[in-house]
Amino acid sequence: MKTIDDHIRKDENEVLKAKAEGKDGKVRHLEGELRDLKEYKQHHPDDSHDPSPLEVYCDSNPEAPECRIYED
Repeated sequence: MKTIDDHIRKDENEVLKAKAEGKDGKVRHLEGELRDLKEYKQHHPDDSHDPSPLEVYCDSNPEAPECRIYED
C-alpha cells in the first residue's frame, strides 16, 4: 500500500468481511492492527507513508530492545 490511509481503509473493509464470515480471531487481529495504525497516524500527522510493522511497534514501544537507536 502507498499510504497509511489506504491501509486503514483496507483493514476496515477486511474487518467487515471477517465479521460477516464469523471469523472472530481475524476480527480481533485486524481491530488491533487498526488501533495501532490510527495511533501511529496521530503521532505522525505529517507522514502519510504506510509504516512497516516494526515502525508501528516501535512507535508504541520505544523502550523495546529492537527499537533502540545507537549513535557512535
